[in-house]
Amino acid sequence: MRIAFTTILPDEGFQRLSHHTLYAPLSDAEVLVSTFDKLVTREMIASAPHLQLITNFGVGFNNIDLDACRERGIRVTNTPQPVIEPTAELAFALMHDVARRTTEFDRKLRQGTAEAFGVMNNLSHSLYGKTLGIIGMGRIGQALARRAAASGMTIIYHNRRPLGDEAMRGLGYEASYVTKEELLATADFVSLNLPYTPEVKHLIGAAELKMMKPTAYLINTARGAHIDEEALVNALREGEIAGAAMDVYEHEPQIHPELLTLDNVVLSPHTGTGTWEGRIAMCENVCDNILAWEKQEINKMNIVL
Repeated sequence: MRIAFTTILPDEGFQRLSHHTLYAPLSDAEVLVSTFDKLVTREMIASAPHLQLITNFGVGFNNIDLDACRERGIRVTNTPQPVIEPTAELAFALMHDVARRTTEFDRKLRQGTAEAFGVMNNLSHSLYGKTLGIIGMGRIGQALARRAAASGMTIIYHNRRPLGDEAMRGLGYEASYVTKEELLATADFVSLNLPYTPEVKHLIGAAELKMMKPTAYLINTARGAHIDEEALVNALREGEIAGAAMDVYEHEPQIHPELLTLDNVVLSPHTGTGTWEGRIAMCENVCDNILAWEKQEINKMNIVL
């Protein structure tokens, strides 16, 4: 079995590779291991006449041209299980960070620009007793909700449809289904935890930001295109919401320059799954998908297509 890999290079280096260097390893490959930060284009797929499986190192798969795979009958898999806990962990950490102003305080102390220590100085907001609104109550959303509920938060969520009775019983905490509009108007923290499809591009835009409370925070560890960043910058600048914490960006790896200047924004470089434990588990999941494909044990694969 011949396996090819998308190289782990900076995006600009990846783009500068010659056609021969980039595509030659694919000429006789049956399996392509792709990473979530590199595009698998129609041209790349066309250069691999023997390709039968693309196994993506990551849960998202909008980096892969699925239409081209569908036309060729190429199987596509991902690694959903290992990303759940690390991504939920980071989302919760970002919520805590932006509300308690941890990164802001750290930066100002190092720069010598912090307020003087004092009873009514350097105040922030607690998570305890607040309402977390989760848009996308899948496995990551549920893992985030578990952490938030343990910290005394009320959980509301919005999906395309409510969770079933059996799923609700298995949560171990209370969670209420609401409309997107009610969630935006009610939640103290709005967390985006849904996969990307073209239908949800700019799910959060100017209109949605105006629905949120001026004391609310927006958290995104899903996909950058969920948010209209121009609208977000304007909302933050005008005080329409209290702050934002982001691990993903609309034009990644570029970050909107104004986001870099705002004290009420916490930024992370797409590290949701970026733990040693998570990466090792993702590697194992990729290998399991390949072995299951080779043995034709389809029921053991994490199938996208």
